[in-house]
Amino acid sequence: MSIPATMKAMVLEGHGGLDKIVWHEDWPTPEPGDGEVLIKVGACGLNNTDVNTRSGWYSKTVSEATTGGAYQEVAEEDPTWGGRPITFPRIQGADTVGTVVALGEGVSEALLNKRVMVDCWLRDWSDPDNMDKTGYFGSECNGGFAEYTVVDARNVGTIDSELSDAELATFSCSYTTAEGMLSRANVGAEDTVLVTGASGGVGSALVQLAKRRGATVIALASPAKHPEVKALCADHVLDRAPADLKAALKSATGKDMVSVVADIVGGGYWGTLIDVLKRGGRYTCSGAIAGPIVELDLRTFYLRDLTFTGSTVIAPHIFPDVVGYIERGEIRPALAATYPLKDFHAAQTAFIEKKHTGNIVVTP
Repeated sequence: MSIPATMKAMVLEGHGGLDKIVWHEDWPTPEPGDGEVLIKVGACGLNNTDVNTRSGWYSKTVSEATTGGAYQEVAEEDPTWGGRPITFPRIQGADTVGTVVALGEGVSEALLNKRVMVDCWLRDWSDPDNMDKTGYFGSECNGGFAEYTVVDARNVGTIDSELSDAELATFSCSYTTAEGMLSRANVGAEDTVLVTGASGGVGSALVQLAKRRGATVIALASPAKHPEVKALCADHVLDRAPADLKAALKSATGKDMVSVVADIVGGGYWGTLIDVLKRGGRYTCSGAIAGPIVELDLRTFYLRDLTFTGSTVIAPHIFPDVVGYIERGEIRPALAATYPLKDFHAAQTAFIEKKHTGNIVVTP
């Protein structure tokens, strides 16, 4: 196929508000280097990393909840997930789905014209388990908010599925993040898992993936979203922050404690979540959209034999595992809305407002 010299792209030009994301119709189309593939993008999902990187929320100078707006002060040395500066201009977008249309030197011809999903984690493939040698697609390199993108051929997974590109673009970031959390917390069929923010991308993924492991799942979400969260097969759906969480759990399940809390919210309710972990329970976290600064009574932590696990960089097997779950129909997409890429500002505004359940996707 003929590949144009320029393409349409949404380009992040600095830290700040939505005005820092600028629409271009003549951006240079990338060319695949050695070991890379060129992908014609079919769809790309939105996620919190895009918002937090744009706003600089990851910087330790920021202590408030995620708002999606510009912050008065953002340190230049740590504004990204990895605590390092970012180079501008940058095309964001991790959850990329599309078709391989060109190959770099050394890439197997078998990949040409294949439908693929992108594994968001960029690795040193000579040392793939080394977390200190990782980057993120759309952060440390250009991503999928464009008509074309390039990535290492080892970062794509061919996908055999009847799902649309937009539906497939709901999976990569959210579901690998959720599976990484559950894997690190060793969740199994014997567990009762409390999921915060259960209507969001990672939250809805946690519900489905914990159920796939056979666990009992209790989801926290605002009442208006309960029917949609229940449809994800949560066993019980409670208000997003019950005033008496133990009583709410007791009423729903007959027990006032859980074995696992899978949290992406943090904020002022955090201590309440920790208080419902039974002895030997596990807390796993991959987000803090309600605020990163929490207060912990260390006596609760050690006297109850709790285990805390942070989860960001996933093990290399997680992405192909999730692709397999999709192909076998063990999980399903939660596609909230699809926007044209040119309407990205509206898409990210809707994403930040959190009135949806599941994921929001843009298409070139």
